[in-house]
Amino acid sequence: MTSPDPALATSLTQERVYHDTCRAALAAMVEGAQEHVVAGEDVSASGADAEVLGYRLRSRAKEMRELPEGPLFFGRLDFGRDRATAGDHAGQSYHVGRRRITEHPSAPPLVVDWRAPVSRAFYQASARDPQGVRVRRRFGWAPGSRGDSADLTGLEDEHLAEGRPHEESRILAGEIERPRVGPMRDIAATIQPEQDDLVRADLTVSVCVQGAPGTGKTAVGLHRAAYLLYTFPQRVQRGGLLILGPNRTFLSYISEVLPALGETGVRQSTIGDEIGRHPVRGEDDEAAAVVKHDARTAEVLRRALYARVNPNPDVANDLAVPDGSYRWRVPGDVLARIVAGVRAEEPPYAVGRERVRTRIVRYVRERAERRAGPQTNAWVQKISRARPVGAYVDAVWPKVRPEEVVAELLTDPGALAAAADGVLDADEQKAVLWARPPRSWKSARWSAADLVLLDEVAGLVEHPEGYGHLVIDEAQDLSPMECRAIGRRAAFGSVTVLGDLAQGTTPWAAREWSELLGHLGKPEAVVVPLTTGFRVPEVVVELANRVLARLDVGVPAARSLRRDGELRVLRTDDVLGEAVAAVRRALAYEGSVGVVAADSEFVRVWEALRGAGVEVAGVDQLGARVTVLGAGVAKGLEYDHVVAVEPAAIAEASAEASEGEVRGRGPGRGLHRLYVVLTRAVSRLDVVHARPLPFE
Repeated sequence: MTSPDPALATSLTQERVYHDTCRAALAAMVEGAQEHVVAGEDVSASGADAEVLGYRLRSRAKEMRELPEGPLFFGRLDFGRDRATAGDHAGQSYHVGRRRITEHPSAPPLVVDWRAPVSRAFYQASARDPQGVRVRRRFGWAPGSRGDSADLTGLEDEHLAEGRPHEESRILAGEIERPRVGPMRDIAATIQPEQDDLVRADLTVSVCVQGAPGTGKTAVGLHRAAYLLYTFPQRVQRGGLLILGPNRTFLSYISEVLPALGETGVRQSTIGDEIGRHPVRGEDDEAAAVVKHDARTAEVLRRALYARVNPNPDVANDLAVPDGSYRWRVPGDVLARIVAGVRAEEPPYAVGRERVRTRIVRYVRERAERRAGPQTNAWVQKISRARPVGAYVDAVWPKVRPEEVVAELLTDPGALAAAADGVLDADEQKAVLWARPPRSWKSARWSAADLVLLDEVAGLVEHPEGYGHLVIDEAQDLSPMECRAIGRRAAFGSVTVLGDLAQGTTPWAAREWSELLGHLGKPEAVVVPLTTGFRVPEVVVELANRVLARLDVGVPAARSLRRDGELRVLRTDDVLGEAVAAVRRALAYEGSVGVVAADSEFVRVWEALRGAGVEVAGVDQLGARVTVLGAGVAKGLEYDHVVAVEPAAIAEASAEASEGEVRGRGPGRGLHRLYVVLTRAVSRLDVVHARPLPFE
């Protein structure tokens, strides 16, 4: 990496010395954060103030102690002296790293955070538009470096002010293409201009990234989260930030990215975790799951819930409210108007119940004040808690649990027919009814789809607490009902939606982003395509594009900037034997090896490799050299070398058939699943098959 230029060799030595200075300053910052905790404990303040101060200081100290080891900077910006182009940065130099490092809070930083406004030029400046930058320097570090200055192995300078396009950066290409074993890495050193635009979008802006394989859409979402936490700390922390992934394996895979960027304590979850009111103990057949995840079911649930409102309860027409020895009379027609008025406002169910109570009390209060003048709050509370008022509210707008509503629909054909009239047909209603109804909702064996229904009703009863921003990955596989559940939690915040329509493999996977964004409640979100891949080699992308051409999605073909990949398509009568041989060849290279087969063939492939003496691991063991996994869990993961075993079996697997297939209206999503498998390779791909390839 190091240039033969003697001046650059001298610069390399100077930069190593500078890194030692930065490391000493960081150590002092960590020690100083702990000293502030000790000093803060002696601060004279009110109990509440001391508690808040202590919490902030301890959190800061913990955050500093938990910073991952690694190089402290990856770039440098040298600005020209012309203030017309460089502004306040004229003549200044800045090292760019993953977090700000300074010798003293009031001193100029030794390293500026990659998220700082001045750092944007590191990602956006070019020979055509230098943005005041004279020289952009990139640093090359030994793979796996823990931050030893001796690991700084090279540097490259781009003289942007000269206006000449720089040849492709070997350091940048080497970092992007570096073999990987273990969890996902951050890309702070390699963010591309189009990625940077998305990362730095304003907090109030909702964006949807349609990203082809290898374009870094997941990394963009995570770095956007880190950027928002840095740029809008109070607003984001007040509203909260949530990372939503498709499964626990995926969350483990991305778990180290935000801590590496200096952000700890960010909630990372799945939709199942967020709505999991009960453990999943039941299982739906495909037809039932498709109906339950359909957006039309939301209307069925709404009807079932509000059918419990009874404007003509079996109680006396008039309401007598005791006030000492006096009785206030609320006429039946007044009560009917109150209930009808609240019902017409369509508030959350629990809010509507309290509005009925409040308006009855208001009616009584107005008459009491005409008779005896203003009443106290204690008097209002007494009237509100009066037994006749409570009995009337319970009769006209009864308390309800979401479990009661859903269980009644799934066990009572009559109740379901009434709520689903004109919405679900007879076959769809029959599909969702429980074959063996439980004695009560308390003994119900809830399925994953049932939890989505429960969350819908819970959201109708009372709005859930929301987040200031949500990053939603692999969003193309979310059902309309799951989107509604997420949308309720993003009602007053913004979202970053990440996905690829071509990789949708669930029965309800989206075919158009506009429909999904509508269910999320964010129809205004801008859809931004990322089509240029940096991780998946061109030869692999070209093969995957042959599958993409057969998919029913409006997604442009992907392209790749990498020309170094390898592809082998191996026809054989001994698929398992050839797969073992392919893995052994792959182990001669650096990096991870993923062996992907149809879910039904997973065990056979595993046993063949183990029987041949190859040490293999499951998908949850992220540091393993060789991982064997089913196609159903491959999404979002990457391996340097992938061995795809029998593509025809992957493509025809029926476990994830589409809604169109269920209703006899079109092909399943097996080819989508195969597209996912083929694009997991970031260096080399072996396709081992005995049967004809489904994309030929």
